[in-house]
Amino acid sequence: MPLLDIKDLSVTFDAIPASPPVRAVDSVNLSLEAGETLAVVGESGSGKTVTALSLLGLNPPEPVCATTGSIRLNGEELRALDAKGWRSVRGRRVAMVFQDPSSALNPLLTIGTQITDAVRAHERMSRAEARGRAVQALEQAQMPDPESRLRQYPHELSGGMRQRAAIALAIASKPELLIADEPTTALDVAVQAEIMAMLRSLCADLGMGLILITHDLGVVAEQADRVAVMYAGRVVESGPAARVLEDPRMPYTQALLAATPRIDAAARTRLFSVEGQPPRLRERATGCSFAPRCPVAVDDCRTTVPELKVYGSDHAAACLFADAPVELPARRTAPVRGPEPAAAVPDGAAPLVEFDGVDLRYPVRGGALRRVTGQLHAVQDVSLRVEAGRTLALVGESGSGKTSLTKLLLRLEQPSGGTVRYDGIDVTRPGPAELRRLQREVQVVFQNPYASLDPRMTIRQILQEPLRVHGLESGEDVLTGLLRDVGLDSFALDRFPSAFSGGQRQRVAIARALALRPRIIVCDEAVSALDVSIQAQVLNLLADLQAAHGMAYLFITHDLAVVRSVAHRIAVMRHGRIVEEGPAEEIYAAPAHDYTRELLASAPGRHARTTADSPHSPHQERSPQWQR
Repeated sequence: MPLLDIKDLSVTFDAIPASPPVRAVDSVNLSLEAGETLAVVGESGSGKTVTALSLLGLNPPEPVCATTGSIRLNGEELRALDAKGWRSVRGRRVAMVFQDPSSALNPLLTIGTQITDAVRAHERMSRAEARGRAVQALEQAQMPDPESRLRQYPHELSGGMRQRAAIALAIASKPELLIADEPTTALDVAVQAEIMAMLRSLCADLGMGLILITHDLGVVAEQADRVAVMYAGRVVESGPAARVLEDPRMPYTQALLAATPRIDAAARTRLFSVEGQPPRLRERATGCSFAPRCPVAVDDCRTTVPELKVYGSDHAAACLFADAPVELPARRTAPVRGPEPAAAVPDGAAPLVEFDGVDLRYPVRGGALRRVTGQLHAVQDVSLRVEAGRTLALVGESGSGKTSLTKLLLRLEQPSGGTVRYDGIDVTRPGPAELRRLQREVQVVFQNPYASLDPRMTIRQILQEPLRVHGLESGEDVLTGLLRDVGLDSFALDRFPSAFSGGQRQRVAIARALALRPRIIVCDEAVSALDVSIQAQVLNLLADLQAAHGMAYLFITHDLAVVRSVAHRIAVMRHGRIVEEGPAEEIYAAPAHDYTRELLASAPGRHARTTADSPHSPHQERSPQWQR
């Protein structure tokens, strides 16, 4: 008997009068054995998270949301539970690590209080015993100095540390099933590898099942036993992870693999992107939902809904051509991005941004009166240059000082020492005209799209605000064009941020940053929340804007494959210092510092074999259509 058995699960939302209902999940069948990892992959809005919430009974009640089908956990039908029964399941038997740790953690309570309260809600134990369990959970989540973290609040932790605290909160009660919704999005590659190894170890030791919702196919290749690919609410391909990734039979799966940046690809290679956008579920197509975006679709694809059929051993796909799949051409033939931008400054000219011997220290407070007891050196003696028309990637673990350094350029922090200049302007003491220029020409895309968008404003108001402040055109065509650039339809303009998934919110944040056509954009994990198809579109868009306008990027990321595809130069930070800096090609070919070599060795999917490496299909004559 499987640990989890989902049969014909459908979730339909009908919250808007006089509008057709939305079938967010459509006849999904999944199963999971104890100790096994099932990866659920798909674009934003494909139904992954709604499926996961159904396992916790967290979907809205009827008539707003109707859920049908069967969900069995160790043979018990969960859909038959009442409210009290669901409370006994949530956290104790089924736990979830949500995509955004800031919204999952209570900002008014310390980390220790949240974990101990969660444990004592399900088990009878003293507060001292619960505190010991909290420390153990934080250690398992690779949290540094777990004892001291118990006394800290979520806002005192970095994004990666908050994610580790959220993971500790989920595993503290030792659940039978753990659902991890993008659990490593905010983590650097070294910690990402440690966290995933820890989750795998827990699955093996405790017999816990793991459902991993992710868009990172490198993580899927290395961590998952089986994979289910979702599109428009349906499972379109499933099977053993190695078999699905090496021999995908659904064109959508092939497209996701082709769009994934690879650490062994040529530097600044233009990424394959899936043309078009996912369908609006209120306007479901009569045939295959992927047909409008599929380059090998025929007329039958637009009139016939393909069934999910099994091919070979436990490998299922929903495609009319699944018995003779069309392979993608090798991605190594993808063209390298065009010539360097003409707007870039010549070698030896003054840089656009200059950090010169910069220090940043935060006071450390303690005791009942919260007096200053010491100082934390977030940035120590950092000197960097960002040239116009170039991309400098900042790489390093959580808490290494990357975001703190960029806050100095954005005037969100004052340096404790050294200087920060933008195009000759002292950023710490600009005049009125210089300040207005800084506000327009220096833009930022923050790591957390949930916190960077005002929940009381519509997307139209969010995009119009910077344009109106600077006296620029903010008409319908301008706003629609900005959304189109980041893969969203104009229907999003009159909706609020709460109506979108995390990846879709991040696209809105990127569109807002692009609105003023700045000279430099600080991208703080700007594409980490995006699924691979939209990630490829956005990275290609950023490269095109750089080539056309000489725009510069200060790119903070933990994804070394993304760095490979965008960066001209790389600076590796650790403990507030730059430990290595130089041209991207040189650092990838021959890293000089041990920490850089450790990061490269830890990159997920580095040794994974994808469709692009497999021999050409006998149907190769149709493959060039994928390149349009």
